Amino acid sequence: MEFRDYYETLGIPRTATQAEIKKAFRKLARQNHPDVKPGDAAAEARFKAVNEANEVLSDPGKRKRYDELGAHWDRYGGSPGPGGAGAGADPFGPGGPFAGYARGGAGAGPGGVRYEFRTVGADDPGFSDFFRMFFGGGTAGVSDLDAMGGGAAGGTGTGRRSSGARAAGSGGADGHASGAHGATGRGRAGRLAPVEARVEVSLEEAAAGTTRIVEVDGSRLEVKIPRGVDTGSRVRLRGKGGDGRDLVLVLRVPPHRVFTRTGADLSRDLPVTLREALLGAEVPVATLDGRVLLTIPAGTQNGRTIRLKGKGMPVLSKDDRGDLLVKVRVVLPAALSDEARSAAARFLDLAGQPDPRGG
Repeated sequence: MEFRDYYETLGIPRTATQAEIKKAFRKLARQNHPDVKPGDAAAEARFKAVNEANEVLSDPGKRKRYDELGAHWDRYGGSPGPGGAGAGADPFGPGGPFAGYARGGAGAGPGGVRYEFRTVGADDPGFSDFFRMFFGGGTAGVSDLDAMGGGAAGGTGTGRRSSGARAAGSGGADGHASGAHGATGRGRAGRLAPVEARVEVSLEEAAAGTTRIVEVDGSRLEVKIPRGVDTGSRVRLRGKGGDGRDLVLVLRVPPHRVFTRTGADLSRDLPVTLREALLGAEVPVATLDGRVLLTIPAGTQNGRTIRLKGKGMPVLSKDDRGDLLVKVRVVLPAALSDEARSAAARFLDLAGQPDPRGG
């Protein structure tokens, strides 16, 4: 298994500050994003590598363990360390940088459930073997998930994104609640109450499906979030909450800067010029699937809504999609010259537009 030099991946020194790490990550992610270089396999590989490096170095705890691991990498392989000290030392053993962590994500230790963000793209199949060995875990496939609709229909919620959340046991059927660290509330059937973890995903991730890493009693598990989830959706992982409990991920999808979501339908504004509205045109418009050319009919009025079938959100647990509603917003030219003003007056006289107020 090859050692991953995350500092080299981001092109930063080992003394880099968190601000420098963030700046380098954003620059490289923009340069190699699949939307910027569609179909470029090399750029996609770099994008994934940059995401993986940022996942570790942007987290002070992971970065500290990674830096310690770097000094002891040869010991993990079983060869003598520098100067012969600590030959064969196990970084997973007592006193090692990964003490208390299980190899490959297996095993368990004390503690509750913790969710952490990943910055990878929604279609990313996973991090490298190196990452999974030291920072990741197993993967729960879609077959392990029970996606349940819930919460406010079409609501997106508000608030700031958190870098992590500890799970608390949810109440059972009789209302008993279990705590974050293994309290034993039970439902009417005598089963242990499930443990809940709150998870935030972007609208793009909700549309395409994504993954998150959950830590359960010291064991880290990579889980798949299905397409079409919304704020209030709940994803159940049976038996993954520790002590035989189910783990329930409670989803939140924050508001998007462009799209507004109503159930499976999306809506957005589209600015067009006066020429495009008057004479008609084909105008590029961004959807969650990429850019498409939208036909603006001649004489389109400001505020007209054009429906793009099947360009909305996937419907959870169904092979169906909502629509994208594009609201046309005509932008008038500003700061007309005297010549342009005279030409506009002549045009309007020729157009002979009647009074729209009926006066």
